[in-house]
Amino acid sequence: LSAGPDRDRIKAVREQRDELIAFLTGQGITTLPSEGSFVFARFVDAEFVWRGLGALGISVRRFAGRSDLEGWLRITCPGDQPSFDRLTRGLETLLSPEALLFDLDGVVADVSGSYRRAMIETAADWGVELTSGDVARAKTSGDANNDWELTRRLLEERGVEVGLDEVRERFEALYQGSDAAPGLRSFESLRIDRSALERLAERLPLGVVTGRPRSDAVRFLEEQGVADLFLTLVCMEDAPSKPDPEPVTLAMERLGVSTAWMIGDTPDDLRAARVAGVLPIGVVAAGDDGAMMTVALEAAGAAGVLERPNEIEEILP
Repeated sequence: LSAGPDRDRIKAVREQRDELIAFLTGQGITTLPSEGSFVFARFVDAEFVWRGLGALGISVRRFAGRSDLEGWLRITCPGDQPSFDRLTRGLETLLSPEALLFDLDGVVADVSGSYRRAMIETAADWGVELTSGDVARAKTSGDANNDWELTRRLLEERGVEVGLDEVRERFEALYQGSDAAPGLRSFESLRIDRSALERLAERLPLGVVTGRPRSDAVRFLEEQGVADLFLTLVCMEDAPSKPDPEPVTLAMERLGVSTAWMIGDTPDDLRAARVAGVLPIGVVAAGDDGAMMTVALEAAGAAGVLERPNEIEEILP
């Protein structure tokens, strides 16, 4: 070859190929010898790796329908260093996460009878009938992490103009209750039991990233007896609402990690995770339409969608 830049690129691709093979082999992944600009690698769940890399903005080739290549992916070495760094970071995130992050509502907590019900009953106070399906669909629309604001928006869409302060006051009265009558929060329960969380905490540090006020989040985790298992708790007061990635990156900074997976039940959760470079895993919230939510979560870039959060144990490396 006469062109210097071509020689430099070929040299870079060869070095990246060798580095990629060494990395994958160190992770227990089988690779084939290669003289090309790519590496063939065999994974236990190639579909999940393919989807996970895609969720992180990295394209690799799979061979759907090819029984002779089942489980294999072709990973191209890009040649330039920034793209290769992005590739290896994506693989590290998938294959060796350093932390596991949870959204709270709909993931750790079953809020079908509390927050979701408070939205419906708040709207009813202004003569607007909402169903659980209406709330679930609104959650898929994006920028829907604040239930007070989302309730106000649903009222507005139905021709009722109400200030956010009024909505918040009524919502909180329903949710918090009083000395005379328990609030809807009394209907909350864990979606993933302590024993499962203990097993996960033995493998990885756990954190919660939620749009709840801190007082409500702490109270729920303490009442359910799992507060000690989460090493960090990022709440409404700490950062902008998801889908802004800041609450996710803040949780990672507090845990001192550079790679993580996050489980969320809304597109906002997954979009925040993706932008933060965290693997987004969807879960269908209790009471939601599974088919509808799976489509919405996959469209938001989920690497996978779980029926229940404890299923994360089965796919963690």
